[in-house]
Amino acid sequence: MFTNTDDIARPEQSNMSKKLILLMSLACGMVVANLYYNQPLLAEMGRTFHATATQVGNIAMFTQIGYAVGMFLFVPLGDMKERRQLIAILLIAVAISLIGVATAQNLLWMNIASLAVGVTTVAPQIIVPLAAQMAAPIERGKVIGSVMSGLFIGILLARTVSGLVGGSLGWRTMYWLAAAMMLALAIILRTFLPKSYPESRLSYPQLYKSIWHLIVTQPILREVSFVGAMLFGSFSVFWTSLSFFLEGEPYHYGSEVAGLFGLVGIVGVAGAPVVGRLADRFNAKTMVGLLVGITLLSYLFFGFFGTSLLGLFIGVILLDLGVQGAQVSNQTRIYSLIPEARNRLNTVYMVSYFLGGSLGSTLGGYTWGLWKWQGVCLTGGLMILIGLIVWAAHLTKKDKTKA
Repeated sequence: MFTNTDDIARPEQSNMSKKLILLMSLACGMVVANLYYNQPLLAEMGRTFHATATQVGNIAMFTQIGYAVGMFLFVPLGDMKERRQLIAILLIAVAISLIGVATAQNLLWMNIASLAVGVTTVAPQIIVPLAAQMAAPIERGKVIGSVMSGLFIGILLARTVSGLVGGSLGWRTMYWLAAAMMLALAIILRTFLPKSYPESRLSYPQLYKSIWHLIVTQPILREVSFVGAMLFGSFSVFWTSLSFFLEGEPYHYGSEVAGLFGLVGIVGVAGAPVVGRLADRFNAKTMVGLLVGITLLSYLFFGFFGTSLLGLFIGVILLDLGVQGAQVSNQTRIYSLIPEARNRLNTVYMVSYFLGGSLGSTLGGYTWGLWKWQGVCLTGGLMILIGLIVWAAHLTKKDKTKA
């Protein structure tokens, strides 16, 4: 159907079929969705556990911290283990963690289970470097953009699906359904993904020693990781706070409507493959600066026109286009640095990315509790501005990565 299971993924393989790219895209979207089901449901979870906005905001924070921890623990294994088997094991583990969320009886249980979901939802960060490995250098940005577009759509549709399911059947039902989907996906990927052998002969301790060496010796990696962290932090500030904003003046909407905003963001995400192609043809660093600027513009719409649905719609489109497009360009840059270390490079980048996201989730709940929507907009905008300053500070440094 998708590929012969006897095929072996080899470095710089250039014959990736469209069906295989589609499978990888769908898998990334379905798995990463586990991290975002909670965001439109935070207000309802707060009522279940009699918790404040700040307390339930920690649910999203623990999920994203867990994701950062999981990437640090498991993603480097992609450079030394057969990836198909590793991905299947992780999917079974995340299914068990999702059941833990579905059965949570108090806030402490919920936080621990959410942390476990984050730790085990790291399969996409093994699939993306696998796609980069299999793609020919001339089309790497295009393939990454295609696979990442599936991941981005999963992020956005997760909010839509969970808002609708949670609003009609309760938030626990959403997590039972998610667990079932992960078990089914484990079987599908174990059947249809090609075998892939490691490009590195390093031991597990040597892998982690080499990660620190990459951080010290690769300035592009440091720059990209910090800018990515600030962008995703601003992204999380908005999405963590949105359900609280829509519940009050002037909207009075429930979780279903908060989730539907994910559909609006798909318009922005549709640009991810285009950004990937542009990153293949032009300087990816310049693309990042342009997209950071677009992200900052989104917060101007939120701040000045957030009480209008049209203003929110435009802001969401710009936010998703900017954040997701910058991610494609950033990953195109780092995957070109050291081909045999792509999983480790991705580990540094994505751990930083989601630590920024966890900070944004915490700040979103905290600033909403103190200053409501304007505080949220100022916080998100400031994180983007800091990222833009760091990008500009490195603007004169040579960056040869285009693919």
